[in-house]
Amino acid sequence: MEHHKPSPTELTLLKSLWRQEPQSARELHDQVQQALGWSYSSTRKTLDRMVEKTLVVAEEVHGLKVYRAKASKVSTLAHFVKDFSRRVLEVDGPLPVSMFVDSKLLDPSEMRDLERLLAEQGDEDE
Repeated sequence: MEHHKPSPTELTLLKSLWRQEPQSARELHDQVQQALGWSYSSTRKTLDRMVEKTLVVAEEVHGLKVYRAKASKVSTLAHFVKDFSRRVLEVDGPLPVSMFVDSKLLDPSEMRDLERLLAEQGDEDE
């Protein structure tokens, strides 16, 4: 499956979905509005773009359009960490997962998965 890297604003919406899903566009907007400071229509347009990029899926539940994350939390975060460490910090070797110990986004099982992904040497092309 092709990996689509989310933009920083798309990542904000994904993080909200990873915490609780499904959510309607209005619920997502209410969750991220303070962080992003944008209009409801911007949230809707971004969600439409995320559906096209296969980062989220939209479905009807009781007549209401709701969204679920399709992008894997752990692999998406691993991609961001690897990209940042290589492009910005110029780190070529395995990355320590210990810097994420206090993360509110990852549970212990996800931390182990992230550690495994960060230890893998074969990066996909960005």
